[in-house]
Amino acid sequence: MVITYEQQAECDGARAGILRTPHGTFKTPMFMPVGTQATVKTLTPEELYDMGAQVILSNTYHLFLRPGHDLVQEAGGLHKFMNWKQAILTDSGGFQVFSLGQMRKITEEGVTFRSHLDGSKKFLSPEVSMDIQMALDSDIAMAFDECIPYPSDYEYTQMSTERTSRWAARCLDHHHSDTQGLFGIVQGGMYKDLRKQSCQDLVDMDFDGYGIGGLSVGESKDIMYDILEHTTPYLPKHKARYLMGVGTPDCLLEGVARGVDMFDCVFPTRVARNGMAMTHTGRLTVRNAKYAHDFHPIEEGCQCYTCRNYSRAYIRHLFKAEELLAYRLVSIHNLYFLLQFMRDMRQSIFDGTFREFRKDFWKRYQDA
Repeated sequence: MVITYEQQAECDGARAGILRTPHGTFKTPMFMPVGTQATVKTLTPEELYDMGAQVILSNTYHLFLRPGHDLVQEAGGLHKFMNWKQAILTDSGGFQVFSLGQMRKITEEGVTFRSHLDGSKKFLSPEVSMDIQMALDSDIAMAFDECIPYPSDYEYTQMSTERTSRWAARCLDHHHSDTQGLFGIVQGGMYKDLRKQSCQDLVDMDFDGYGIGGLSVGESKDIMYDILEHTTPYLPKHKARYLMGVGTPDCLLEGVARGVDMFDCVFPTRVARNGMAMTHTGRLTVRNAKYAHDFHPIEEGCQCYTCRNYSRAYIRHLFKAEELLAYRLVSIHNLYFLLQFMRDMRQSIFDGTFREFRKDFWKRYQDA
């Protein structure tokens, strides 16, 4: 196995471990910043290192369309192309393709779609996705799957989930790399029996790790937590578990409580560009008028670059003046906040105090 996971501690269902990759060994549970187009928006790799980022994610669909995986391969792979020296995970492109709606057609062979850039006709299949990801040379590739829309009826979900399992087998057959691991992706919609079957199908194939897909796609958080709780027990304890597309502190906490190790989401940088900062008490929209004379940092006690140097009033001024520095400063804060949140959570698992950590979080956090 190119990618290995070792559990080091467990507390009330939450687990802490280490993930070994070709580009280093990293601590879990972890949040992975998203660099969709081979860059985490507005931040340099050096800034990500400084705030403690470990693994970052890049997007197969977007890099396939622009600049093209052949060019990235010519540059020496994604690590050299974007100057990131630690681990990279690439998604399969499935979620982006299936979100195109009327612009794509699904068959057993794969998906034909129109590029959102120029409308040109493209094709992705398990084999094509593997070829692209091997050319990108990420540490972790993801199997090509269908991300089932919400809501979907049982008949369609069953058909789609079975196809995802067949596609996963094709990915395994086609994937050949000594420097890249491959994760399967569990589907099954909101149906517990289909989630169980998907887990069993993929575990039998013996992937390096397992992504949990098809959640956080419009369902309520209570439904997501319930499905997650009935999914992770069917995944092996000696393999990493990755909940895809989740990036708010409440969902990270509840995911870890249900045995998840890895998370990613564009949320912290996307909302930062709209002036929303993440704090231990909930969301703070720093561009609001009430912060015009507020000379406190975004969050007292935060050790990020932004909070050590700038006030809410100054950052609000930058947004009102449409200065690009505003996006950078809030993005830096939000990513630092989540990375430190995961470090604190990990420590509570080792200390045997995760239950108290979880309880204290919910006492002060307001999801508004």
